[in-house]
Amino acid sequence: MRQGQRGPGWLANVYGRRRYAVLFYTLLLTLGAAPLLAALRFSTDLLQILLGFSLLAAVLGVPAQRWRVLLMLVGAVAVAMRAVPPSAVGLGLATGALVTVAGIALLATASAIRFAMRDRMVDAEHIYAALSVYLLGGVCFGVLHWEIENAWPGSFGEVGAGGTKAGLSLPTAIYFSFVTLATLGYGDVVPKSEMARGVAVLEAVGGQLYIAVMIARLVGAQLQGPGDPPARSQAEG
Repeated sequence: MRQGQRGPGWLANVYGRRRYAVLFYTLLLTLGAAPLLAALRFSTDLLQILLGFSLLAAVLGVPAQRWRVLLMLVGAVAVAMRAVPPSAVGLGLATGALVTVAGIALLATASAIRFAMRDRMVDAEHIYAALSVYLLGGVCFGVLHWEIENAWPGSFGEVGAGGTKAGLSLPTAIYFSFVTLATLGYGDVVPKSEMARGVAVLEAVGGQLYIAVMIARLVGAQLQGPGDPPARSQAEG
């Protein structure tokens, strides 16, 4: 009887307790697959599918079931529209699908931040949520850099053996995003247009502020023992 009870409900319950761990490792898999797919000369379509799975894992972390189902449906339609060539759906619809996917990713990121910061005590799932926000931000900015280059060719320059060339592949855009997010500044990919530079500055500043605030939050929660709030209440009384 107990074995029979371990059905979809039991699996959903287990996932609900480990959803941000699943999201973290899904994002790691996507980031690890990006250079591998580029080395094997696969098209960006397969990487976009992996990014779609990462978005799905992020949306599954939204606590409200009604919102979660709605975001999943809208996200599935947007990813499907983005997967087909822009000539088939029109540049306007393709751009709208990108904006929709970015909005869903932002909502999922906000949900993960809320989960990581809402409780006084910190466990492994809170750490996974905080790390997932950082990785999800890097992936989303990478897609944004890639779309900026597609919409306005020449916004980025990639320095190679033959000099500086225009164009930015999706794996390179994700690489540039994390280099910018970590403020490494290798200089092999450079933003040229004002929009590209503005987005890069926003990512670099936002990434450093996030690290500072999140580390302070998690360390403060870790140092605060379970007996601290009652002790403080007694002192106030």
